[in-house]
Amino acid sequence: MSMTDFLNAEDITKAVGAFTAVDSFDYKKFFQMVGLKKKSPDDVKKVFHILDKDKNGFIDEKELGTILKAFSPDARDLSAKEIKILLAAGDKEGNEKIGVDDFFALVAES
Repeated sequence: MSMTDFLNAEDITKAVGAFTAVDSFDYKKFFQMVGLKKKSPDDVKKVFHILDKDKNGFIDEKELGTILKAFSPDARDLSAKEIKILLAAGDKEGNEKIGVDDFFALVAES
């Protein structure tokens, strides 16, 4: 499975390109730009499972750092500041990771 199975490749390219500068990542804008907000709950969960590289049911700090690369291999890693902001927004349980329900809520609020 790849992101382009669920999202438009051109939208992904534009979204990744919009956040090339360090500390410019805005997850709300990004999820809107790639079209994730308009997707069905099932598709959002499928995207979550792509982002959950180690398949443990959570997106952890390390996986968050490479979130843009999951959409486009040539994208940059997130900065420590961007990871912290994204983790704080998505980690509702305070366990330093984002579960599928947390991810769904992040997308829904974008």
